[in-house]
Amino acid sequence: MKTCKGITAILLGMVVYFTVVAYAKGCPLSKHNVTIELKSYVGERPLQMDTEMYKNEFGETYSVSKFKYYISGIRLKNKDGGEFVSPEYFLMNEDEPDSRKIILKDVPEGEYVSMNFILGVDSLHNCSGAQSGALDPVKGMFWAWNTGYIFMKLEGKSPASKSSGHIFEFHIGGYKQPANCIRNITIPFGKGNLSVSFGGNTGLRIKADIGKMLQSPNKIDFANLSSVTDFHNATTIADNYAGMFSLLKPE
Repeated sequence: MKTCKGITAILLGMVVYFTVVAYAKGCPLSKHNVTIELKSYVGERPLQMDTEMYKNEFGETYSVSKFKYYISGIRLKNKDGGEFVSPEYFLMNEDEPDSRKIILKDVPEGEYVSMNFILGVDSLHNCSGAQSGALDPVKGMFWAWNTGYIFMKLEGKSPASKSSGHIFEFHIGGYKQPANCIRNITIPFGKGNLSVSFGGNTGLRIKADIGKMLQSPNKIDFANLSSVTDFHNATTIADNYAGMFSLLKPE
């Protein structure tokens, strides 16, 4: 019995020793998941598909029937200058509640000061043909005629639209200049930062504001621009969606 107690004490001592050594060398002691919730808004109002009417900068009313976009290349920047990088591709589809939640796995402990990501699909994967997972063409975000991905879809109706049925449709994609619609987006976390630790804050809420996408820097007038489904005017919308994301306070 004494021998067993002695062995146990030695093993516990070794665990404590190697834990201290790892900490002293700056090695992460553990990793945790970080959940990112994507929340769709129009201004200060949560998006309600089909049923709610909104107004753009020209006073034109509209409703939204479809909202989808790709997020990839997510990076969390540590306050010490290090980064956590996710290799995954995510497709947010407002019609699929599960797609609004992104889970980053095995994020090292630490204080993270900002998040960076790409809205779109990089040139390599655009040139690799149809793929699987979030990039599967069955998701409805692949141009067969153009062998490339649609980065963002926004569809709806507005009485001001001159398109058939008063619809508007913005299907934005393309990575080649001068119509490159890939946009890099950085969201600073501010004073609170993001603390990844056991029992710490491991969740983020990100706001995607359709109102901003129709407003800045280019004001979208449905009477004059109700359909963008190729490279014509695509960067006009892409420049707008680059600024539609912001950090929401925890609930």
